[in-house]
Amino acid sequence: MFADLHLHTFFSDGTYSPEEMVSKARQKDLSAIALTDHDTVEGCARTAAACKTAGLEFIPGTELTAEHDDHELHILGYFIDTLHPNLLAQIGKFQEVRQNRIREIVERLNQQGVPLATEAVFKRANCRAPGRPHVARALMQAGLCSSLDEAFERFLKKNRPAWVPKFKISAADAIALIHEAGGVAVWAHPGLSHADQVISGLVEADLDGIECFHTKHSTSLSEHYLEIADEFDLLVTGGSDCHGMSKGKPLIGTIKLPYQHVEKLKTRAAERSRKSKVLISPQS
Repeated sequence: MFADLHLHTFFSDGTYSPEEMVSKARQKDLSAIALTDHDTVEGCARTAAACKTAGLEFIPGTELTAEHDDHELHILGYFIDTLHPNLLAQIGKFQEVRQNRIREIVERLNQQGVPLATEAVFKRANCRAPGRPHVARALMQAGLCSSLDEAFERFLKKNRPAWVPKFKISAADAIALIHEAGGVAVWAHPGLSHADQVISGLVEADLDGIECFHTKHSTSLSEHYLEIADEFDLLVTGGSDCHGMSKGKPLIGTIKLPYQHVEKLKTRAAERSRKSKVLISPQS
């Protein structure tokens, strides 16, 4: 039994519907999947329903953008309560910031003589958590760029003309928010952050796990993070980070996490859920 614990749908910057994602998961013989859309849990209900129909185990999640010691980090939250009031309130704020970032990006594009309308990006995104990939797709749709790579290389990457910094909360706050919602906090694709020096600080902030297996981690890099997980007694996760088709095929299932790691996540999630309920219970 295997799982893919890092997946995105069109509720953030993926291209698959929840139902399409679940169908792909079934084709890849996965037993469990997690939905980790950026700054939203909107797709969780539909994904859960589709998984129930398909006979797959579903893990509700999200992916939060954070920083620690000036390094951008992504923190995954698993087994979160998707109806938790403060989680929804904070995510709502993150979504508003994302939408304002899109407006700033389009304004900078316009200043470069690129005639893209903000409304075109929001229409293309059709979600509450838009990101740069939606701008790139809108540029392609308008015939202003021929590919996603061109859009990012010409305009959207860091230090390019339309680059706008992303809002980030502290990693400690992201971890605390996930825990408050009864979830398990995991550092996503650490190999892309090039910031191994932050691991002790994240552990002090009560990080639960680390995503050792990722499509952009080499075998040696995965082994490196397995050693770190062992050293700091962290849970091990893995996922494809699938956003849809990549070079003509879906990434989903290219990372197959052994189910034993899901069982350990579930045990930790049960502990976190009990703690969160104790914290919010009325004083006797």
